[in-house]
Amino acid sequence: MTAETVVDTSALALTPLAIAIRMAIAIRMACAMLIGAVVGTEREYTHRPAGMRTHMLVALGACAVMTTSQLVFAQYRPYGATPDPARLSAQVITGMGFLGAGTIMREGVTIKGLTTAASIWATACLGIAVGGGYYAVALIGAACMMITLVVFEGLQKKLMRDRYELYRFTVTSKNTTETLERINALADSTDSVITHIQVEGDEGDTTITFKADFAGRRANERMQIFLAALSSDHSSCHVTTDRSRT
Repeated sequence: MTAETVVDTSALALTPLAIAIRMAIAIRMACAMLIGAVVGTEREYTHRPAGMRTHMLVALGACAVMTTSQLVFAQYRPYGATPDPARLSAQVITGMGFLGAGTIMREGVTIKGLTTAASIWATACLGIAVGGGYYAVALIGAACMMITLVVFEGLQKKLMRDRYELYRFTVTSKNTTETLERINALADSTDSVITHIQVEGDEGDTTITFKADFAGRRANERMQIFLAALSSDHSSCHVTTDRSRT
């Protein structure tokens, strides 16, 4: 007679508690991805560096880290260990600074991408809240984020309408070096910011295009001073300007 081989499959069996835990984890991760998708879609719609998938991954990763922290705490607590469930999530918040820095770009003396960097950091925080099971905090926080990104953007434009003037200049120059130096000097004297400088043509017959931001008080007056001084410069043959939205 051959002895029957008995295989212990008890370890593969899922108890109702294990099933409930897995369902709770799936719900948390789905909720985190949804929050990331909503915020990321708004950023992608406005053509920002980090879009929907980036925010979804950030929220998902933060949620997974927080959930893992809780599971580690629950697993080793009965053995007398005292792991800190907030330690891993604290590292997530710190690490988001490096990812957010990748979305910040410098154009001349202006900085762009700060709002997107902040949204990535905030999305990670919301993911941690979801991973901890604090759905109310995460959902209210997500709603506040969308209000900030969508509603307050329009409000900010209305409040700054009289203090925000962006113009595109086109200059035909005989001496590129002198004209560029003159533009920079005028920018300093009129407290404006020069960006998107492009030079086309050969030395002695060049076309210089750039944008000047006269944000602040007396924007139109400062722009007129800038235009008049640049037009009267001997190295500039012809100067044209028009309003620019972006």
